[in-house]
Amino acid sequence: MEWISNPEIWTALLTLLFLEVVLGVDNVIFISILANKLPVEQQDRARRTGLLAAGGMRIVLLMFVGWIVTLKEDLFEVFGVGFSGKDLILLAGGLFLIYKATNEIHDKLEGEEGHKSARVAPTFAAVIAQVLILDLVFSIDSVITAVGMTEYVPVMVAAVLISIVIMLLASRSIYTFVNKHPTVKMLALAFLLLIGVTLIAEGLGQKIPKGYIYSAIAFSVLVEGLNIRAKSSSKHSDPVVHLHEPYVEEPVGSGGTRSNPSDPSAG
Repeated sequence: MEWISNPEIWTALLTLLFLEVVLGVDNVIFISILANKLPVEQQDRARRTGLLAAGGMRIVLLMFVGWIVTLKEDLFEVFGVGFSGKDLILLAGGLFLIYKATNEIHDKLEGEEGHKSARVAPTFAAVIAQVLILDLVFSIDSVITAVGMTEYVPVMVAAVLISIVIMLLASRSIYTFVNKHPTVKMLALAFLLLIGVTLIAEGLGQKIPKGYIYSAIAFSVLVEGLNIRAKSSSKHSDPVVHLHEPYVEEPVGSGGTRSNPSDPSAG
């Protein structure tokens, strides 16, 4: 029980917990956008499963912390720039994140409205797989960071477990808020683009302090929060922009056809 009176352990735990919560918010935003593609009855389960799976992956990676640390060693050089296993993972993750965010922005603004009768919705497994791919990138980086802060693996595991509980409690509120406000969803996708660029820069050996990135994100969130508050106090409460949704349930009309309830000619 000597750890109870060890300030080094408590400092490391609190710092790692903060980092894991920040990482968890990134995951919740990404999961919120992906889960929205699923049928309504599967969205809550996808959110919870995605968070639990991502947390489980980080705990498993902590069990192989000795191997993960070796990923920092250069594997080859290109024009005098060394590339390690970690660099390659960051590059792949950054490209994946930019690709997904760009596609999502296109679908929300210029894509076609999808319907169950006309378009196949993404599967539950596909959404969880994409969450795990992205979280693998974040987890490798966070584990290497954690190793530099403390040598106690139980402290790292404790930080992950506590952050999972916090994210599960807060995820529904974040999920509802992101999907309720079109401008927030676009802002969240812009954040994912920014994080993707940061991952690529780090993969190329250009270290960008995380404080700069999250300060910019926090300022954007503050400005958007003021905009939403000002808008809620005005007479016009409906969103000006209606984003396209990839999966929309429609009521079944007579004769097995789907009808638009707002169409007066629909029977």
